[in-house]
Amino acid sequence: MLATKLSRPLLNFSVKALNFKDPGNGIRPVQKFCLPLLSPCASRSYASEVDQIGSRAVLITGCDSGFGFALAKHLHTKGFIIYAGCLQKDKGGGGSKELDSMNSDRMRTVQLNVCDSKEVDRAVEHVNSSLEDPEKGLWGLVNNAGISTFGEVEFTSMDTYMEVAEVNLWGTVRTTKAFLPLIRRSKGRVVNISSMMGRMGSPARSPYCITKFGVEAFSDCLRYEMAPQGVMVSIVEPGNFIAATNLYSPERIKAIADKMWDELPEIVRKDYGRKYFDEQVSKMETYCNSGSTDTSPVIDSVAHALTSTAPYTRYHPMDYYWWLRMQIMTHMPAAISDRLYVY
Repeated sequence: MLATKLSRPLLNFSVKALNFKDPGNGIRPVQKFCLPLLSPCASRSYASEVDQIGSRAVLITGCDSGFGFALAKHLHTKGFIIYAGCLQKDKGGGGSKELDSMNSDRMRTVQLNVCDSKEVDRAVEHVNSSLEDPEKGLWGLVNNAGISTFGEVEFTSMDTYMEVAEVNLWGTVRTTKAFLPLIRRSKGRVVNISSMMGRMGSPARSPYCITKFGVEAFSDCLRYEMAPQGVMVSIVEPGNFIAATNLYSPERIKAIADKMWDELPEIVRKDYGRKYFDEQVSKMETYCNSGSTDTSPVIDSVAHALTSTAPYTRYHPMDYYWWLRMQIMTHMPAAISDRLYVY
């Protein structure tokens, strides 16, 4: 009887793959990946879009480059009013210059360092004062700003741990808390960019994993609290898009590695040796040259979370290998997943 009850949900089990697009609507993923031998693939029915997109405003952090820059341009084409938070706007660098050159009254760049409470507060004041009707609030907040690094636990300084956490985790918390009153007024959306590394650990990635695990927990708690307020919270968990976002260049990897080695305690250098250290750096170089160069699955996921009347709790824009690996590492006994992927 127990086996029968457990097997019933599997008969209709299927997984959405966000690198496919519904030809009728570019922002919605098509569900095509199914477990074999269980049931035929079945299309998923999608909710309609929210109306009056042209009057809705969205703030995006980390728009200097990468996902944030591409997302600002994409949502602008959808008709949203965009507040593009840029770290380097006051210096005229990054993506702010190109976004400003669009000369659109719906594309508004904002100086925003998510680690600086004063800048965040100023951004709130700027958005509030420039909204056509502040009482209707801000429709969407996309917490995209983030940084990454690499290094085994004994190779990573406490300063590095705190630097990554300050941007990825506390920056997300700080910005969300500041903008929530405006989001609540519109009964809008919060979309947090996490990672597959927020669901599964990985050697040499502990600073990044810790922060993304934190973003996952923060997002879940926020979703529970905001549901009675009519605010929807979604999490986007990208797979390997390093090649598309240019997080790591060979020069940056070398600079990180050289600084790390120079700062290592003498006992750690002696115990591990330079050969082992260099081997781990080489592995990271190989990983950083991999991944998808097409960011559209991530962009489409965020767009769906902002426009659908029934957005998903989690989006998984990743290829099948990483999706399957994430499911195994989060649902199977650690003795099995560790043997497959770690040891």
